[in-house]
Amino acid sequence: MEELSFTFDWQAAINSLPFLLKGLPYTLIISFGGLFIGFLIGIVAGLMSLSRTLLVRWPATIYIEIFRGTPILVQVLFIYYGLPDLIGGPINAMTAGIAAIALNSGAYISEVVRGGVKSIDPGQSEAGVSLGLSRSQTFWSIVWPQALRRMIPPLGNQAIVSIKDTSLFSVIGVGELVRQGQVYIATTFTAFEVYFMVALLYLSVTLSLSVLLRWYERRGSASI
Repeated sequence: MEELSFTFDWQAAINSLPFLLKGLPYTLIISFGGLFIGFLIGIVAGLMSLSRTLLVRWPATIYIEIFRGTPILVQVLFIYYGLPDLIGGPINAMTAGIAAIALNSGAYISEVVRGGVKSIDPGQSEAGVSLGLSRSQTFWSIVWPQALRRMIPPLGNQAIVSIKDTSLFSVIGVGELVRQGQVYIATTFTAFEVYFMVALLYLSVTLSLSVLLRWYERRGSASI
């Protein structure tokens, strides 16, 4: 019986790096562009979900359930291939990727916002009102800063998830890391080494973000 042998080709892995790095800016733009918009959507949807008014709360609830209950791959395929039929024109792959990250992360961030606000003792709001502040002033000056501090860890986790989700967008032709790897493998046939480098690049981005978030958390804890 013939023994199988495999030798990792470090030179092939290193040679792929310049080509793969061309996809890194696309990954970062889609990730952080989508997360920025998603954070704004999450704030609005999260606060709407806290409303006692049914007509305000239900649209947010429906949005949250739809985008948390369906895979982001289906969402980006719908935006890129399905939505053009409704609007009568094509959608750029980068735009579709950013929109998918924004809408998907926004649904999860809205739950983080809702949980963060609800975690603040109601006595904080009562104290603000007793000092003569309006409910709006009390929320944005007293409740929101405390809630935001508590949201940092789950927001960081969502950012990491969204960065990894961009790897799925190769299906619509976005030139991010995975797509660049697929193109390179098609000409060099060094799949193991190339995907190993793709994984390392993703890991370097997510680990850097994790370190930054831990530093921010420690700094925040020290300032309290």
